[in-house]
Amino acid sequence: MDRVCVELPEGYTGGPTRGLGPFVSRQELVRGDGTRLVWESRWHRKHPGGARRGSTWWAPRAIAWWIGVLFAVGSACFALGAFPAYAEGVGTNADNLTYFIGSIFFTTAAFLQYFEAATTSPHLEQPEQRRFRRLFDVQRTRIDWWASLIQLVGTLWFNRTTLSAYVVGLGASPSHHPVWRPDALGSVCFLVASWLAWAEVCHGRLAWRPNDISWWITLLNLVGSVAFGVSAIASYVKPNGQLVSLALTNLGTFVGAICFLVGGILLLPERNKPASVATPVPA
Repeated sequence: MDRVCVELPEGYTGGPTRGLGPFVSRQELVRGDGTRLVWESRWHRKHPGGARRGSTWWAPRAIAWWIGVLFAVGSACFALGAFPAYAEGVGTNADNLTYFIGSIFFTTAAFLQYFEAATTSPHLEQPEQRRFRRLFDVQRTRIDWWASLIQLVGTLWFNRTTLSAYVVGLGASPSHHPVWRPDALGSVCFLVASWLAWAEVCHGRLAWRPNDISWWITLLNLVGSVAFGVSAIASYVKPNGQLVSLALTNLGTFVGAICFLVGGILLLPERNKPASVATPVPA
């Protein structure tokens, strides 16, 4: 029996669904006259009230625009911090401060992303109700809710570790200044969140949609999360006090940050992505 993932508009019945496991990310809604409406969770979330018009690159009144801008700025900070020439030029403390500032941008963007997911109405053609109350609801059947929540936890953890590295570095001796590296917990949160976001767009484990900007965004974020994970493994401190690989640590952080940067920028034109509109089904 097909699952109904949203509260249906009047006159529509639920049709075939797609998704990952118990999560539904796509559903066809069918009206009595044969008109079909395709609902996709990411598009519905990113376009509350319908398709967007106006400027792609300047839309400060749109929450999706701020999410993209803030993720891009935070990613740029992380990419800069991982660049050896920058760290050597400004010093370890300034480098750690760059990471911490970047983590604040990450967390702000992640909170807005969670707000966007948590407050999205299940209604398709009805006025939004109790929007802010939904911010505190546990929406365990929604894949985007889990993805945004887990990523928010990961960014908060990066806040903690980047701040700790900066504070410890301020009091460290000149010969031992700790530099922030991606840690295991934050990297795992990013990886899980990115995988769920990827599965939401793919409506399953895998898909090949190179013409879909949302597909590229989630793919870049997934690759970036893998790169952060590699960096976390390479930054493990061995008993002799040396990292497994300093070069791989910096490379993983830099590659991951660049992937997040491009993904953040692509969020801006995603706002203008057309929807799957209601169309008559051929007899």
